[in-house]
Amino acid sequence: MIALVAIGGLPLAARAQQAGKVYKIGLLSAGRPPFNAEERARLPGELRKLGWIEGKNYVLERRYAEDRNERLPALAAELAGLRVDVIWTVGTPASLAAKRATGTIPIVMFAVGDPVENGLVTSLARPGGNVTGNTMMSPEIAGKRLQLLKEMLPGITRVAIFWNAGNPYSANVHRESEGAARRLGLQLLPFELRTPEDFDRASEKALRERAAALIVVEDTLTADLRKRFADFAARNRLPAIYGFKLYVEAGGLMSYGASVEDLLRRGVAYVDRILKGEAKPGDLPVEQPTKFQMVVNLKAARQIGLTLPGALLVRADEVIE
Repeated sequence: MIALVAIGGLPLAARAQQAGKVYKIGLLSAGRPPFNAEERARLPGELRKLGWIEGKNYVLERRYAEDRNERLPALAAELAGLRVDVIWTVGTPASLAAKRATGTIPIVMFAVGDPVENGLVTSLARPGGNVTGNTMMSPEIAGKRLQLLKEMLPGITRVAIFWNAGNPYSANVHRESEGAARRLGLQLLPFELRTPEDFDRASEKALRERAAALIVVEDTLTADLRKRFADFAARNRLPAIYGFKLYVEAGGLMSYGASVEDLLRRGVAYVDRILKGEAKPGDLPVEQPTKFQMVVNLKAARQIGLTLPGALLVRADEVIE
């Protein structure tokens, strides 16, 4: 590897960082800016572990579409115009916008759907072009979430699923959930969201259609709405399962999905290798999730009067009191 070739006692990568160049990393997301310091520090924190210090050897150009996908092309073009050294994209819509904006700047996708189906890469093993990163897709996720709901409520028959119709990843999860629901003898009630303004209409309709539980498909839009989902579920005493831990931290009952922390760490390792000149994005395989996480919120369970089975609790990776 290039990083192991030393001149003057230092690896080439280390010498490059000492040379004084300040790299530009673009961040492109369809969602809103993180609302707390912990979330804002996640990407810079992982970069710091690999020797990248914001303001010293790199600057982070942040661009957020604020849940308006139509803003993504202009934001992606803006980052391309700044000639950033790499673009970190959050989710499928942002990744598609970045790919359309540039065919030369390296793009590292974080937590996308099926990148081959969506035309982001030619294959997972050999992406080709200027795009690589990781995907959240895993065939068993949709069925596992429905099975967990049945374990909590054995007599359940009607389950609402909220998903962002503007995100191809969410559409894939919705499609897989429909198949899993048929196998489990459940009726799945789909409720599409495209903007935050759709929340009230969709949630009110779910109540009218007598949904007994909720699935909220993870993406930037529903993550921005996570507190509203948690409050809605608690107010109407509805068990709900989400994709990521951050939904549970906002008051949600349970989450099951790929480990965001693991995907972040692995994605940042790609950014590091690309900036150091150790690899080109087209040669780095798109990584699939290998770690999954189930988190349970006992306070949320008490709020809706639900006693969770002991067998379920012992399988949880984390229990929030």
